[in-house]
Amino acid sequence: MADTPNPIQVQKFLGGIDYPASKEDIVKNAESSGADETVLEALKNLPDQEYDAPTAVSSAISKE
Repeated sequence: MADTPNPIQVQKFLGGIDYPASKEDIVKNAESSGADETVLEALKNLPDQEYDAPTAVSSAISKE
């Protein structure tokens, strides 16, 4: 993906999530928090698994 959001952009939309969280929960939370298309696209492309912390989400995005 050419336009990968930086971790700070992503974390801004992940507040209030209880971890561990599924990819689906993370995407829903970001959508309801008003995440932009770049962030949503990155989250939708995450591997379908449980994430135990915000850093795990950021790490997975940076590997795309």
